[in-house]
Amino acid sequence: MHHPIFGHSFAVLVAPVLLFVLAFYFLNKKRTSARRNAEDVDTSASGSMAAPTEANSDGSSLSPTKANNGVSSSLTGNCYEVFLSFRGPDTRHGFTSHLYKGLVDAGIYAFKDNDELREGENIRPELLAAIRNSKILIPILSMTYGTSSWCLDELVQIMDCKNNKGQILLPIFFNVKPAEVRYQTGRFGEAFHKRLSRLRKRSSFLYFFGQKRSSFDLATTLEKWKKALDEVSTLKGYETQGSEAELVKSIVQKVLNELKKKFGLVNPKNLIGIDVHVKKVMEFVHNKSHDTLFVGIHGMGGIGKTMLAKAIYNKLFDQFEHHSFIDDIRESCKHNRVHYLQNRLIYDILKQKIEVVTKDEGIELISSRFKRKKVLVLLDDVDDVNQVKCLAGNHDWFSSGSRIIITSRNKGVLEEAKVDYNYEHEVLDGNQSLILFSKHAFRNDSPLKEFEDLAHEVVYITKGLPLSLEVLGSLLCGRKLPFWRGTVGKLKEVPPPKVQEKLRISIEALDYKQKQIFLDIACFFIGTNKNITSYMWDACGFFPEEGIEVLIFMSLIKVGDDNKLIMHDQLRDLGREIVREEDHREPCCRSRLWDYDEAQKVLKENKGTDKIEAINLSEGSAEGFNEIFPLEKNEGDGDIYTEKQFKNLTKLRYLHMINVHLSGNFKDLMKRLKWLQWRKCPPSFEVSTFDVKELVVLELQGSKINEKWEGWSFFKMADKLKYLDLSYCESFEDADFLLAFKKLEVLILYKCERLKQINASIGDMEALLHLDLGECYSLMELPAEIGN
Repeated sequence: MHHPIFGHSFAVLVAPVLLFVLAFYFLNKKRTSARRNAEDVDTSASGSMAAPTEANSDGSSLSPTKANNGVSSSLTGNCYEVFLSFRGPDTRHGFTSHLYKGLVDAGIYAFKDNDELREGENIRPELLAAIRNSKILIPILSMTYGTSSWCLDELVQIMDCKNNKGQILLPIFFNVKPAEVRYQTGRFGEAFHKRLSRLRKRSSFLYFFGQKRSSFDLATTLEKWKKALDEVSTLKGYETQGSEAELVKSIVQKVLNELKKKFGLVNPKNLIGIDVHVKKVMEFVHNKSHDTLFVGIHGMGGIGKTMLAKAIYNKLFDQFEHHSFIDDIRESCKHNRVHYLQNRLIYDILKQKIEVVTKDEGIELISSRFKRKKVLVLLDDVDDVNQVKCLAGNHDWFSSGSRIIITSRNKGVLEEAKVDYNYEHEVLDGNQSLILFSKHAFRNDSPLKEFEDLAHEVVYITKGLPLSLEVLGSLLCGRKLPFWRGTVGKLKEVPPPKVQEKLRISIEALDYKQKQIFLDIACFFIGTNKNITSYMWDACGFFPEEGIEVLIFMSLIKVGDDNKLIMHDQLRDLGREIVREEDHREPCCRSRLWDYDEAQKVLKENKGTDKIEAINLSEGSAEGFNEIFPLEKNEGDGDIYTEKQFKNLTKLRYLHMINVHLSGNFKDLMKRLKWLQWRKCPPSFEVSTFDVKELVVLELQGSKINEKWEGWSFFKMADKLKYLDLSYCESFEDADFLLAFKKLEVLILYKCERLKQINASIGDMEALLHLDLGECYSLMELPAEIGN
């Protein structure tokens, strides 16, 4: 009699629960079929990604849009330049919107929200294809990024593409720290763990009611998510600090630079129109295979003579055991006597440290020692026949089969040198010019339709000169029509022969800080490692990472595989002319003095002013041969400078000296100095007060100083010092005094042959990234603490 009552009570209790379960089941089913409006995700163990069920408006699904021409392509099968992954509620209408607009305005294909996706359409395959087909992947990791399974699945795929396909990844940490992302701490971690807790509860609930899918494995998916978060947080990226507008500008510039690299514009193999010239020269060379040949290449500056010569040199390279490439001879001879170049040639061919001190001694050695050697020599940019006579006098100096390639702007110089073949390097024809220009302006072989007429005008104005086409194309890349029209108008005002004036338009487009970096390179730092120069520029507030990126993108500089800065001689000459224009009559009123004679005259006559920011007091080149023979050359007593000559140089930030004595009280005279190159400085320190607290780079190579040198008492005050080079300082026995430099990142003690010990406290130098102890023959062991 009482059973019905119990059944009724049980039914009353269970019915609401069953109704709730049924409602939840149908709601979840609806969400699965309409993924664009879903909120969560069912994770999968067997697949590499979990199936997304979050709202597309809150996730990161982007569709392709092309700037400037209004073209929008379908999702499937297309390749994009940028894919943005972001969490909608955090950044969709703010930072992400601004970044996307910046990319679009720069003419970059991006994957943007597509409102035309049908309700309920499964977009996962198309979304994954968009990630795989994008050249650059940009996850914007914000506070609630980790609460979106959709975003995390994208990140897993992004990291897979980066690791396995070599796609470029530029992470942005928006109001979160990389460490918070890596360890899931802080606000990012709090949101992530709350989300994880909900997922675990839901998976348990579904499992209890038999709704578990066969592939469902939360633990496996969670492991993938955490691995992706760990990997992305260790990469170099961007953090939102300060102006978002400046950050967007920096990211867009970085994207443009990376796309330029991807397109192969920095690869000499992709030079336009060079193959036909190489073929013509090589035909002559092959027909005279057993003869010693002098091959000349002439043409106007900026036409590509050096590139052509290098292409020929590289084709012949494997056929020769002995080879040498002497670059920029015209400029080098302005600052060094010709025996400096002879020494470079001798070292390259003989691989021996044989130093000559006069040109006649060099002629005698080269003409006698090279006779039995089949050599390949490239002499680049000669402007005087005597340069050729001193380096490669005549055919009898070399064994049969040798090849001497010479480039010059002056055809007459090559005729005087009696070359066997004098090849004229001609400008590009119209079609080649348009292709080269389009590669730099549009990252394509042809112009966009709306820019077509203006592109043809630029090509016509530049008259087929490769350097101008490259620089102007880079200047116009990503710019809007009004900027194009204005630039073309300026070009029309420049007389046709004035190549430098056309290039000047690009310099004028730089901001102040970028221009300072450009001028510094043009005057002092061609051939210098960019990492060293960046220490000074960073200390000056010039933002070198961004500045160098801009200069590379605008084709104003290049950076070699060894990180050395490269600049075309036309651009170098233009940069120096810009500095001369600061005051044509008085060098003392210019910002930079790179010419030794001018700099010495200014100081000897006590005409220094606060206009001077950088000065070279080194006779000859600071690069090259001095690095091979830093101590063997007898330089005598060297020049002496007193505080009186430096009295007014209160804004000096860079000073380069070799074998120079300083004497007197330099109090308050070097307060702004960031970089001091004082190679072969004397063992006696004759300065009573030397205020160099702002130094970040100090180079004392080849100096006869030791750990007891009196100068250290002043240099130890430079608590911002990051780079210290003491190579070839052969008097050091211990390096304990170096522990005073707490922020030092690079320490070079190469060939400090008497150095006997390194203090265990070196492990406390937490900033140290690079330590060079090569050829320190007296150093028998290293402390275990060096591993720190």
